[in-house]
Amino acid sequence: MRPTLLVLALLSAFDTTSHAEELERVTIVVGRGQLRSVSGLETAEFRAAMAGTNPLLTLSRLPGAYFQSADAQGSYEWSTRFALRSFAQSQLGFTLDEVPLGDMSYGNHNGLHISRAIASENIARADLSQGSGALDTASSSNLGGTVQFYSLDPSPDFRLLLQQSLGSDAWRRSHVRLDSGTLTWGRLALSLTDQETDKWKGQGEQRHRQWNLKWTHEVGALKASAFVNHSDRQEVDYQDHSLDMLNRLGWSWDNSYPDMNAALLRSTTLCGNAGSTYVRQCDDAYYAGSGLRRDTLSAAKLQWRASPALQARATVYHHDHEGSGLWFTPYVASPDGTPLSIRTTEYAIQRHGLVASLEGEWQAHRVKLGLWWEDNDFDQARRFYAVNPAAPPSPYQTPSAPFRTDWIFNFRTRTTQVSIADTVALAPALNLGLGFRALRVQSDAQVISGSNRPQGRVLTDEPFLPQIGLSWELSSQDELFANLARNARAFQASAAGTAPFATTAAGFEAIRNQIRPERSDSFEMGWRGIGARHQASLTLYTVRFHDRLLSVQAGSAIQGNPSILSNVGGVSTHGLEAALSARLGPRWTAYAGLSLSRARYRDDVVSGTSRVATAGKQVVDHPSRMLKAQIGYDDGPWSWTLGLDAQSRRYYSYTNDASVPGRALMNGSLAYRIGGLGALQDARLRLSVSNLGQRRHIATLGSNGFVNSDPNGLAQTLLPGAPRQALLSFSARL
Repeated sequence: MRPTLLVLALLSAFDTTSHAEELERVTIVVGRGQLRSVSGLETAEFRAAMAGTNPLLTLSRLPGAYFQSADAQGSYEWSTRFALRSFAQSQLGFTLDEVPLGDMSYGNHNGLHISRAIASENIARADLSQGSGALDTASSSNLGGTVQFYSLDPSPDFRLLLQQSLGSDAWRRSHVRLDSGTLTWGRLALSLTDQETDKWKGQGEQRHRQWNLKWTHEVGALKASAFVNHSDRQEVDYQDHSLDMLNRLGWSWDNSYPDMNAALLRSTTLCGNAGSTYVRQCDDAYYAGSGLRRDTLSAAKLQWRASPALQARATVYHHDHEGSGLWFTPYVASPDGTPLSIRTTEYAIQRHGLVASLEGEWQAHRVKLGLWWEDNDFDQARRFYAVNPAAPPSPYQTPSAPFRTDWIFNFRTRTTQVSIADTVALAPALNLGLGFRALRVQSDAQVISGSNRPQGRVLTDEPFLPQIGLSWELSSQDELFANLARNARAFQASAAGTAPFATTAAGFEAIRNQIRPERSDSFEMGWRGIGARHQASLTLYTVRFHDRLLSVQAGSAIQGNPSILSNVGGVSTHGLEAALSARLGPRWTAYAGLSLSRARYRDDVVSGTSRVATAGKQVVDHPSRMLKAQIGYDDGPWSWTLGLDAQSRRYYSYTNDASVPGRALMNGSLAYRIGGLGALQDARLRLSVSNLGQRRHIATLGSNGFVNSDPNGLAQTLLPGAPRQALLSFSARL
């Protein structure tokens, strides 16, 4: 059976998908000529998404990609989760215009989320490598795959783009972009974006303001570009749930903000204050929590094509970040006796670096040398601030004058990565790629304030991370590929999370010379087909994940031993991914992406004196089956799409005794091209609706981490997904 027919047979049992702004193009790009599994989306896909949609949510229609969020647009960063082939977001690599975004973890330590790095309207394309990224990708966390985003260049013509969106729960997003056109000094584009929405349950707003500036200029063989992107995000949190809470309190339950009296009453009757006895219901609701993030990311890039066979490029970048996570806690009283205070985790990042490459062709060889260097200065603090019930502090601002500081850390991380790759043409239709990268990440922690906190150095030194790939062009439409790669993830330099420093001084001394960085060995092979009316791919893969890191109890708890980061074994993952994007006729397009996988822990985990039976259990927060499908119709002025996002059961306990059921969500959009409207051109209206069937579902798992066992559904680590949401957008240009 030809590969094309095999993919069609695999997908014919499911609803199809797609949408296309232009009838001659199809939805996905399957990376023809690549030595690894690569697929991507281009400009039209991001423009057609619901306004303000997290780019990762748009990208998650691709096979193997998994995304969850408690809100419809995926903008509530505390709840967002992106994964590939059972690897979590913190184990992947992300870049924007080759500038590293770190692991995009919520507790920022080495980067920022893509939704803060750039407005979604300014993304030109994104490339997803499900198994292993290119050797020169600037990432120290790409244990699994990589996502590379690229921004829109300024237009050669003067234009002003206007877009206004209104929707459910007072959702509002305004986006304005001005392109200067081609001038003697180059091209310039400036965009301003302002977004606000009420939470879909409870009280509070999610606010986000951005401006993006980009300049490009070409002179002969030289092309220069630069950008400065600024983001200011303020998010009031949703309360984390347990299955027990959902059964007792319902799906609309949330924190008490802005009702301070309700928070004080709970604190004095349920939380052990004012002579009361603590009961578990204390944690059902707090006053409020919030996440505040302010970022400025800038870069300058120079590309030089010395000849058709030789080119060089270099990018220098700088990232400035400050932010905090706020929580009104009933467990620490204010100095005046008020049984509430504000606990913060405060962040400050100053990082800068260089990404460079030199690529040349010589006879049958195409050689590429890569260099990435970064210096990251990261400050992190845990502080407490007083609460005055008569004038409650705003969750939208970081307070001042703390009455207590638990700890202040300074982390200095220096990263160096060099890579070399050679692609050899063994025959006109057969290419072999060989190469490796060497990664060295040195992190030094200094305690500025606090007792019994770890200080010292951890080093990730991986001098040889090889990769080998093969592509074989069977015909003008079909090709085969195979890839084998070893990857490693550097230790996180942070006082929280899966970091060596997230323990006591004694705990750190016990592990600093013994702990090993996580590693993976990935093998994949597959087929890609590209025709006039379709693009398709089929990939088989296997992954061996070694030295998995987990925080466990070091010896008996009664002895007062700390929880420390430990290597607890490995994971084996096997899977299949298939995708088909097709133009079915002059008006119809379709897309379907199927992912089947089996991801299992290979070892039991010993925590303290107990053995946790995890061997053979399914990896947490990893659906074994996913189907993304969409069908689209376009007859000129009118167009519509209907999409399906389905996934199987997911577990949030390592022993698999606690899970949430599978779910299938439908999404749709209806658009009308108005055309000219007075002085406006290309005017359009688009109605987008998420969760068409109003299905109740759990979106995020592990918001407060994962647990060994939860037979009674008490772990407060789940976030329900949003109900049906509608959004109407109007766009036009001058």
